Amino acid sequence: METKVGFYTSEGIHNLTSREAFAMCEKGAVLLDIREDYMNLYKRFGVKNEIQIPKSHLEQELHKLPKDKTIIVADASGIFSKEACLLLIKNGFQKVENLAAGIVEWEQDGMPLIFDNKEKLSGSCMCQLKPRNA
Repeated sequence: METKVGFYTSEGIHNLTSREAFAMCEKGAVLLDIREDYMNLYKRFGVKNEIQIPKSHLEQELHKLPKDKTIIVADASGIFSKEACLLLIKNGFQKVENLAAGIVEWEQDGMPLIFDNKEKLSGSCMCQLKPRNA
């Protein structure tokens, strides 16, 4: 039986640190960013195998995901990614991991990011984010 390293396992879902997730992406894992479009336009994960499907569309777009690769589910701060992991597992995906603390920890750990300054958001907390020119 394979022993996994990482933060912890919760409800059968293994939670990865950002460093572990990046290392897995470098070896071919897919990072699934489930943030809504307005949240990922400014700052994206800097990995080559990234798929962006907003959580609100995920169930309808599961066919876009490879079943033969490890999928690491990520969001802004880890709030919604667990739910998305459970959805994938329920629909037959067997290699599913969760990025604990989302892009927040990813950035804090110095993992690669892609920025588009034209899409920068503002707001006093995650629940109030909006485009700067709105």
